[in-house]
Amino acid sequence: MAFGPFYVADRLKRGAGMKGIAILMRHGETAWNREGRVMGRNPVPLNGHGRKQVGAAIPFARSIEPNLIVTSPLQRARESAEIIAGGLEGVAIVEETRLAEVLYGRWEGKDYDELLADPEYLRFREEPLATETPGGETIAHVQSRGAGAVMDAIGANPEKRILFVSHGDIIRTILCHFMSLELANFRRLRIDNATFSGIQVVGDFAEVKFVNLLPDPGRAFVSPFASRKQGAG
Repeated sequence: MAFGPFYVADRLKRGAGMKGIAILMRHGETAWNREGRVMGRNPVPLNGHGRKQVGAAIPFARSIEPNLIVTSPLQRARESAEIIAGGLEGVAIVEETRLAEVLYGRWEGKDYDELLADPEYLRFREEPLATETPGGETIAHVQSRGAGAVMDAIGANPEKRILFVSHGDIIRTILCHFMSLELANFRRLRIDNATFSGIQVVGDFAEVKFVNLLPDPGRAFVSPFASRKQGAG
């Protein structure tokens, strides 16, 4: 047997400080997801396929037995949280504004091809850590508020399992925080709609249980949006 599990078991057993399990779920698909359009803080609802995606995730949600659901207040996330809660018994939903999507400012509503013609976006794409979005956020700030929301919820609900419903870039940056990955690598983590990533936290140590768990793995190899220049993926 490899030695890695011995180390992890010891850290999880002997670690001091807050303890809990965070399950990170991205909201289900929306029409803007399929169009490759930046949603940001816009109140975009799930489409029919997105509601089916979230509904199909209920059996997994039941198996992890969450004690609480903490959701972004944005419509697509709140709707996803309510669908999941509807398949569970007596699990409360609370909203957490720090889990809301990145403030993208004037980029919101634009699609991928329109962004490629925007010099400010091209600078951000090349240097996401050194460049603010038009909404005034940096990726470091996004990570700080997202990870802070998770840590605060775990601290307030010790040794509980908490399901967090949020957005793609928020989840990517939170995972980087708990995996001690350089934030510059956040885009290397694929987070599909209605998928789960799991983390067990003990003090300043975390073990990542799974990332981007989905019932149809083939979806992870297909482009999540259609581009006019590249064609549907």
